[in-house]
Amino acid sequence: MKFSQYKYERSSYEDIKDKFIKLVDKINKSTNYEDQKNYILQLNEIRNDIQSNSTIASIRYSIDTSDEYYEEEKKYWDEYMPLYEDLNCEFYKAIVNSQFKDEIINDFSKQFYNICEDSIKSFSKDIIEDLQEENRLCSQYTKLLASAKIEYKGETHNLSSLMKYMMDKDIETRIESTKLYYSYFEENEDKFDSLFDKLVSVRDKMAKKLGYKSFTELGYIRMNRSDYNEENIKKLRAEVQDYIVPLCNKLYERQAKRIGIDDFWFAHESIEFKNGNATIKGGEEYEKYIIENGKKMYSELSKETAEFFEYMIQNELMDLVTRKSKAAGGYCTHIPNYNSPFIFSNFNNTSEDIDVLTHEAGHAFQLYMSKDIPMYEINFPTLDSCEIHSMSMEFITYPWMELFFKEDTLKYKFYHMSSAIKFIPYGVIVDEFQHRIYENPTMSKDERKQIFRELEKKYLPHRDYRDIDILEKGCYWFKQGHIFKNPFYYIDYVLAQVCAFQFLQKSNENFEQAWQDYINICKVGGTKSFLEIVNIGNLNSPFEDKTIKNIGENINNLLVNIKDSEL
Repeated sequence: MKFSQYKYERSSYEDIKDKFIKLVDKINKSTNYEDQKNYILQLNEIRNDIQSNSTIASIRYSIDTSDEYYEEEKKYWDEYMPLYEDLNCEFYKAIVNSQFKDEIINDFSKQFYNICEDSIKSFSKDIIEDLQEENRLCSQYTKLLASAKIEYKGETHNLSSLMKYMMDKDIETRIESTKLYYSYFEENEDKFDSLFDKLVSVRDKMAKKLGYKSFTELGYIRMNRSDYNEENIKKLRAEVQDYIVPLCNKLYERQAKRIGIDDFWFAHESIEFKNGNATIKGGEEYEKYIIENGKKMYSELSKETAEFFEYMIQNELMDLVTRKSKAAGGYCTHIPNYNSPFIFSNFNNTSEDIDVLTHEAGHAFQLYMSKDIPMYEINFPTLDSCEIHSMSMEFITYPWMELFFKEDTLKYKFYHMSSAIKFIPYGVIVDEFQHRIYENPTMSKDERKQIFRELEKKYLPHRDYRDIDILEKGCYWFKQGHIFKNPFYYIDYVLAQVCAFQFLQKSNENFEQAWQDYINICKVGGTKSFLEIVNIGNLNSPFEDKTIKNIGENINNLLVNIKDSEL
């Protein structure tokens, strides 16, 4: 069945509440596990209906944020999802209080049981109105980002479509488009400030109501982090500063020489090669070219990926190209009732379109390989593990990049590897920024910006914003949706990138074994914790001594062995 044929129906809270509570009561009163499991599975059908309808509404709204019908549906879910969370919390309590704990763990996993415990710790009826407000503010942020209409070169652009000019080989085009892009954030500075100020306030209020010292503690619980803590992350950030930042400084110096610019500043960071970045050779039938070659790539990679990608195409489970009023960014989500992943992205005619295709396909393939897991809480693993699948797929598909880039293939691989290692310092900036913000939630808007700019100077000491005042002021983070909508998510990308680099190394040494390790971590879905999945994949933990140092050295060796003259 095609996604356009998926049935959407606004769930009736009052009708569902009555059925839900009755089944929770039956779970609580069960005297044998067979009956209890039967009631759990019956209730799960109702939970899947709720999750599926809310997800379909969210997808269709993000495809077109000007669609008035789905905008209203999104508002409904923003308001009612916390009420459904209240019902779910009763279900989680029934699971945690069950006399059949061992049987539940055996059937649904220890990780599911742990998530139930965390969900109870992160919710109470007292915060329902606050959760509703948080949802409304996040939707306003999505709408604000999607509302950009920027005139350039005779066309009206959104933020995504303007980005290809920011990577143009012509210096003036790069500078003009970069300034235009960030002018949108300058024009709307007060709106971004106000939204974030309200989000910090409401999150701090929720944390205090639940008895936590700050939102940081609650944020970690909401992320279901069970096998590492704030101190582990702090140590990781220090290692990034010691081992990755110096490497990135050298890469930026090399980049400046390679593109022949002595006066290297922010507008030039996005161009890696004097004659232009690698381009996808799709011509006018760009999307068709990518899909057809994506199909060839995944059909040759493995039997499993061949079946998966064909399923995605036949059921139209990908919306890829940027359009007017389309929400910014890219994501993969899951629709339980149809047991289907869905990929959303904004192709903008740059090499990063292939990154998105492989990245989001990594998420979707993991879902496809673990689709028989009944509980939606563990269809995906926790986000730190999720990103291993996506980021590793970007590297695993390297042998097929010639399909897309032809003579630019080496340029693409160099750009992709160097961008991946350069990302890590930025990733820890976002993480440390959030820790400092939520530890001191009453700081002023200007103080927040000052902190972000200080962190940029710490982890990205090369960065020069020149006369782009909004960035020099410390507002680069306005564009980072995770900071607004998914607090404390971003370090997950850093952890996963460290693991993905190991998959790159493994695939260079023994591709078949690397692929088997990858398949193994996909099959377990979300039934294991982050460090358990790291172990299943035969990877070194990012928290182990020397892991960060070794990763930096390995990637540096790969990049050093590619001569600029070859590019």
